[in-house]
Amino acid sequence: MKRTHKSQSIDFTAVIEKSDDGWYVGQIPEVPEVISQGKTIDELKENLLDALTLVMSTHRENTLQEYTGRKIIKRKLNPAL
Repeated sequence: MKRTHKSQSIDFTAVIEKSDDGWYVGQIPEVPEVISQGKTIDELKENLLDALTLVMSTHRENTLQEYTGRKIIKRKLNPAL
């Protein structure tokens, strides 16, 4: 039986803390290596999204390098939560 998935985006959580020097520091717990800072919460959120994009791109590149020279099939996945 074929499963039907509704198109839905994935939401991430930003854990934010204001440092003693006034900067906002944050992390995305779903992808713990994504950490950034900003002078405002909005700037921090932008920086976290930039860091998330970079981390995901790096993971993709590193993983695909492991498959170099091998016959593989790649398919896009759209997660349904």
